[in-house]
Amino acid sequence: MVSVVLLITLALFYKLTIAINEETLCASFGIGMIRKRVSVAEIAACGPIRIPWWYGWGIHLTPYGWLYNVSGLDAVAITLRNGRKFALGSDDPHGLADALRTAIE
Repeated sequence: MVSVVLLITLALFYKLTIAINEETLCASFGIGMIRKRVSVAEIAACGPIRIPWWYGWGIHLTPYGWLYNVSGLDAVAITLRNGRKFALGSDDPHGLADALRTAIE
């Protein structure tokens, strides 16, 4: 039973894919069942951050808002126009922040 739960968890969280187009920012975990989707027009600001190791991996609440992360200590903090915040883990936080800024403009 434990092995089945671990395999399901692995399938759901083995990678984080972030896609940006002219209208939408979409971050999806693993096979895509768990995702965060935000309209680019709702994004007010973004910037690269370094998160402490104890914030860990997965989805959980941090001082940056909800953190979506699968590995590493780099992320992009995103603030929406309504004041809500969240962060996305990334191997290239500066590239992701630049792509978001380009999409916002």
